[in-house]
Amino acid sequence: MPRILFLSLSAAALASAGACVPLRSHQGYILDPDLVNSVQPGVDNRQSVLATLGNPTISGQFGDSDWYYVARDSRNLAFNNPRPKDQVTLRITFDQAGTVSAIRRSGVDQVASISPDRDKTPTLGKTQGFFQALFGNIGTVGAAGAGGAGGAGGGGRTGP
Repeated sequence: MPRILFLSLSAAALASAGACVPLRSHQGYILDPDLVNSVQPGVDNRQSVLATLGNPTISGQFGDSDWYYVARDSRNLAFNNPRPKDQVTLRITFDQAGTVSAIRRSGVDQVASISPDRDKTPTLGKTQGFFQALFGNIGTVGAAGAGGAGGAGGGGRTGP
């Protein structure tokens, strides 16, 4: 009996250890250094970059003067959020004639970590509880200015 217990505990330990292996993922563009190095400022244009590198991951927001090729390798352990392990962002800038004017690279040091404020958005103003929000408007409907018995208006007698 102890041998069976030992074997079952060992199998459970091996299975749980396998669940702790970090997961790897790749997102975005797959960079080929030879192709990236073949794009030259002053020589290439939009068509040649498109033929060499393919469609960009992102185009510039305020025009088509910047193309971005983004590649990210992430790791995560079990159910944790993925963390960027490596990232390469290739920014290709075009002049008005459509010729490549600059090529810039940035890495994982440019990744911003955004931490939202729990499950609600902070706002300025009055904080209400559940019952205040539910029953807070009782009595406000038909109040001042709504007409009715107490309102000014008309048609009554003014004399004896």
